[in-house]
Amino acid sequence: MDLNPQRIDQRLVKAATDARLLGKEEEFDLARRWRDDHDHAALQQLMGAYLRLVISMASKYRHYGLPANDLVQEGCLGLIQAADRFEPERDIRFSTYASWWIRSAIQDYVLRNWSIVRTGTTAAQKKLFFNLRRLRSLIGQSTGNDSAAPISAETRQRIATQLGVKQQEVDYMEARLTGGDQSVNAPVGEEGDNEWQDYIADDRAIPEDAVMTAHDTQIRLGWLKQAMETLTEREKLIIQERRLGEESVTLAVLGDQLGISKERVRQIEHQALGKLRKALLRLVGGDPHRVGLIPST
Repeated sequence: MDLNPQRIDQRLVKAATDARLLGKEEEFDLARRWRDDHDHAALQQLMGAYLRLVISMASKYRHYGLPANDLVQEGCLGLIQAADRFEPERDIRFSTYASWWIRSAIQDYVLRNWSIVRTGTTAAQKKLFFNLRRLRSLIGQSTGNDSAAPISAETRQRIATQLGVKQQEVDYMEARLTGGDQSVNAPVGEEGDNEWQDYIADDRAIPEDAVMTAHDTQIRLGWLKQAMETLTEREKLIIQERRLGEESVTLAVLGDQLGISKERVRQIEHQALGKLRKALLRLVGGDPHRVGLIPST
């Protein structure tokens, strides 16, 4: 048994080689039978005929260090997606249509498994991931430079222009492809017990502070809710729209809504803020430092 992970199972290769090629009308008929009648025999025949296409495309991605048979399996999933979405009425050969789905499925698998850190999260990063090495090699050959050496700023700019991405994205991908992954539990230096994770700063609040902040916020919100009950309905509306919403509504908009001038809205807001402050001070025993919710008038 061949245990080389970079070698495709020879039984798959033989099955793909032995499968009969389909003519245009025949593949259209099989696609219709699968789409309209969910004929699994038609789907199996369609997949068997194009298994060689999956193997061919999977072979192009073996240098990423992933098991070749897994690449073939992902390509087969893309082939099934193509069969589900294929429309014979568009008069496009199934192999042409399926190639896109097979390539996309394999590339997504490579991006998910090449590194424990997600690499291609945008279309630009995905394009860079699969083209950066090739373009580096081509530019190196044309300029006589070593394609394995760090690329210059001029070369990075040429790559960015050719792929239609920003140079900063080329810099990021170059660092990701050459840096590799490193465990945070790896020791720092050859001697000593310190690990890399010991030097990672945590900017979050310590648990005790986070709990106290959440507790104090709930209490202050309760005070504010009680204080709001001292306002009229119009005053509540103005305070909510002007001070307590995610975005402050303008005086003019509120004036049109209430049928008054924007200057009158400003006066009511000022008056309502004063009432709120007095109510809140009564609730907290006259200590203004305990309130911290309503902005100054």
